Amino acid sequence: MVSTFLRGAQRLVCLALAGTVTWAAAQSGLPSLGDGSSMTTAAERRLGERIARELYRDPDYIDDAVLEDYVQSIWQPLLAAAKQRGELSSELDERFAWEILMGRDRTINAFALPGGYLGLHLGLIGAVSSRDELASVLAHELTHVTQRHISRLMEQSSRITPWAIGAMILGALAVSKNPDAANAVIMGSQAAAVQSQLNFSRDMEREADRIGYGVATQAGFDPAGFVSMFDKLQQASKLNDNGAFPYLRSHPLTTERMADMQARQALLERRAAPPQPDLVHGLMAARARVLSNPGPDRLRSWVGEATALGHVPPAQAAPVLYAGALSASRLRDTAAARSLVERLRTTLQADPKALRQAQLLAAETEAATGDPARAQAALAAIPAELAGRPELLLAAPLQIRSGRAAEVAQRLQARVVQDPRDAAAWQLLASAYGEQGQTLRAIRAEAELQVARLDYQGALDRFKAAQNYARGPRQGNAPGDHIEASIIDTRAREIEAIVREQEKERQAER
Repeated sequence: MVSTFLRGAQRLVCLALAGTVTWAAAQSGLPSLGDGSSMTTAAERRLGERIARELYRDPDYIDDAVLEDYVQSIWQPLLAAAKQRGELSSELDERFAWEILMGRDRTINAFALPGGYLGLHLGLIGAVSSRDELASVLAHELTHVTQRHISRLMEQSSRITPWAIGAMILGALAVSKNPDAANAVIMGSQAAAVQSQLNFSRDMEREADRIGYGVATQAGFDPAGFVSMFDKLQQASKLNDNGAFPYLRSHPLTTERMADMQARQALLERRAAPPQPDLVHGLMAARARVLSNPGPDRLRSWVGEATALGHVPPAQAAPVLYAGALSASRLRDTAAARSLVERLRTTLQADPKALRQAQLLAAETEAATGDPARAQAALAAIPAELAGRPELLLAAPLQIRSGRAAEVAQRLQARVVQDPRDAAAWQLLASAYGEQGQTLRAIRAEAELQVARLDYQGALDRFKAAQNYARGPRQGNAPGDHIEASIIDTRAREIEAIVREQEKERQAER
């Protein structure tokens, strides 16, 4: 349960974990959740939101439409399979968030948080060999949530309060980039005891393995991915973990777990046909590696490697070309980026889904160079049946600038109706409305953006600004403004109720 893309909570962590400070000192940063012996689903969701809000604010948080689309293509089948198997109850399905937050971090890690939030490092996406291996990790973490392991851990020891659980999670998130700082902070006997309780028990790890394996296979993923991922972790464990595998520390391998995986491996070895290379995963792994905060020297190295690439099979060539093209784009080397994208397109002609990723990269490259016509041409070449959120979000700013804001607003409105928590869509919708002079709707979209990021106070401020604008003197109303004003009043009351509840929790914690 260790992440490396949160630093803003470090002050709270030092208070909560230092041996010379009582646990009561940490309560000012965490919600009041009951008597510490159990946790309701509503309380668990609130605790998860408190932590997720910090992740959204962290500079390493990334909402990359292309990678998000790929991860969701794995995550949604896992959720559906968990429901079919009865692992995900209708209550948890309704009350929990089931959101994946990605962070720009090269370490190999994923973690479950209370309330259905999961964290995923780009380093993990870049390290796994197939979508099946990534599915195995997500299925394992999903099971930690569906089986309510955090709540069950609390029930095992009356000494662990909800505040302690939250403080320890925030502590792991904040200090994991500096192991020395972590050792200095987690030094009191009381803190060490809580840390030992926070680590999932062996029984819980085995349960997550067993149920997660069933969920992944039910979702249609190759069970070999689950076994090969364990093999990667085992090899890293034999090398004593150089720090790049936080997943090993929060999910330690045991003899029993490895024996179970070896038994599954023995069954899988009877399979005859080897799996076919997954070109799309190779491209997405390359994208994750480039976006996980590499320096200019590494970017230039990827460009050079791609430029010098000879004749090799598409499965080997495509990730190298993709990484080189994206790196060249980030280095603002337009000529190299365009050349490598064209080579990538040629390489992927026989695979429509992989070719879609090349076209998205071409559009992204042209948008970065300030050539909207070429960017839109690349997007137009993608078959409609393959297009999704990345195409919408890439095309929207281009079309807004070309005078098609009204058309864009209609598509974005449909998107936020489908997923009200799509912050990027709300942000673009605010721009589209602003371009049309529909100020009231633009302010409301800005408010909904804050809601999607769990910043309810910020959202309330924007809703109140919209109310003030609606009541103030204006040179005429935009069509439908009276309906929009009514929606804003309703949403303002809803968000104000949440803010009041949060304030009550803070008062109770003092």
